[in-house]
Amino acid sequence: MIVTDKKPRQEVLDALKDYHKVFVIGCGSCAAASRTGGEDECREWVDELKKNGKEPTGHFIPEETCHVFLLKSMLRQSEPAAGSDVFLVLSCGAGVQAVSAATDKPVVAGLNSMFLGTTYRAGEFLKYCSLCGSCVLSSTAGICPVTRCPKGLLNGPCGGMVNGKCEVDSDMKCVWVEIYERLKSRNKEKILTMVNKPKSYGNIRHQKVEPKKLSKKAL
Repeated sequence: MIVTDKKPRQEVLDALKDYHKVFVIGCGSCAAASRTGGEDECREWVDELKKNGKEPTGHFIPEETCHVFLLKSMLRQSEPAAGSDVFLVLSCGAGVQAVSAATDKPVVAGLNSMFLGTTYRAGEFLKYCSLCGSCVLSSTAGICPVTRCPKGLLNGPCGGMVNGKCEVDSDMKCVWVEIYERLKSRNKEKILTMVNKPKSYGNIRHQKVEPKKLSKKAL
């Protein structure tokens, strides 16, 4: 899931300064789980808008705010949304862009997208993936060195590792020690003789992705 964090209130209010009627859109998926875009957070913003002289026209929470067709349908059926000047979106960047694609009205982001998180338990998330586009987990025992090593080292620990501890954070175990120990416990440590090639992030940034068309039956 995409873990989000609330933007500073003043930053959001500054972005809304030219608008009066504000409709709030939350997210029933990732942002709700992060406690940044669920029912409580939408209502908090409704109250905050009133305090700052704005007119909150209403709010709704799509099951997935990153779903453009779903948003178009919900917006068509909402008179309060139609009468609004701007949409305040409490979701990740994908959701904000989906709302923008679904309407001609301006949008304001209420959250910062932080990372792709693994849920440890309710309200607690682990930063285990950076969506780097070229996954090496098959050769690193399912532990991502790109994300979990502060230096993003792909082929073993740095020279600053001491007694199994990370040079950057001495309270943290070196991720490459974790990788080695897990592979050894499975008799797979020979995998570490393979060299992971440098990543080409430019290919990810400039890749053109065409929309995938689904059959009516699939929809």
